[in-house]
Amino acid sequence: ELWANLKRAGVYLPLVLLLWLFVYLINTTSWYIIIRSGGKPGFSFARLYKFTVTGFALNYVTPVGLMGGEPYRIMELKPYIGVERATSSVILYVMMHIFSHFCFWLSSVLLYLCLYPVGWVMGTILGTITVFCLLVAMLFVKGYQHGMAVAFVRLGSHLPFLKKKVIRFADSHREQLENIDKQIALLHQQKKGAFYAALFLEYTARVVSCLEIWLILNVLTRSVSFADCCLIAAFSSLLANLLFFLPMQLGGREGGFALAVGGLSLSGAYGVYAALITRVREMVWIVIGLALMKVGNKK
Repeated sequence: ELWANLKRAGVYLPLVLLLWLFVYLINTTSWYIIIRSGGKPGFSFARLYKFTVTGFALNYVTPVGLMGGEPYRIMELKPYIGVERATSSVILYVMMHIFSHFCFWLSSVLLYLCLYPVGWVMGTILGTITVFCLLVAMLFVKGYQHGMAVAFVRLGSHLPFLKKKVIRFADSHREQLENIDKQIALLHQQKKGAFYAALFLEYTARVVSCLEIWLILNVLTRSVSFADCCLIAAFSSLLANLLFFLPMQLGGREGGFALAVGGLSLSGAYGVYAALITRVREMVWIVIGLALMKVGNKK
């Protein structure tokens, strides 16, 4: 079935793979702006692009996503800009990346209200999504103002089995954690141009990635607009991220695609087909990302 769908995709599959080369380029530019706001990075943009692709590849295959790619990015940047600046830039970029998701979901709610009639059931769902996104957005704004490293460690000190280790880590690295938070807050307080540029680029990457769904569904039907594809991407990614603890969000994204496409009065099979092609794209870029770990290293 998958092989038949791949043959059916035809030339659209290489286009989808090529599209993500540009999506990762936008992501890298956003991260580069954050690093440059603290001074010259001491490495090329191409090297940062390599770290970006590999970081996302590790996040795809790691349960709880960020536990894989972000430590790798910090370790790669450490020889160039030091551990504190590397950590703050990675935390800032992750915050920007996640915050852009919430901005995308909020704008998708507005888009749905403009395009489709809303009953009480859908109104309740959209209202819940809006309240949830606004609450999280407020937390992120507070994090940008005061930093997140100390708060994150403080949260970890309440976890069972990790409490003593986290407290020891916080005590021995208190000064470094406070410096990381100062660097995080500095971008929002004094480098507002860089802050909003990075956020805009991350949001743009979310919108550009919707072209993937549009290209895939155009194999099956011409009745799907780009706006519909943005709604499908928003709903499916929201459901998949609620299942963040699953490697590659297996099952969550497929179900999200089927439900999102069905919600637009299209066959749920279209959603499953789109999810399958998306998985193939992910697998190809995971292989590329993991292979890049061994390319161009000093050691």
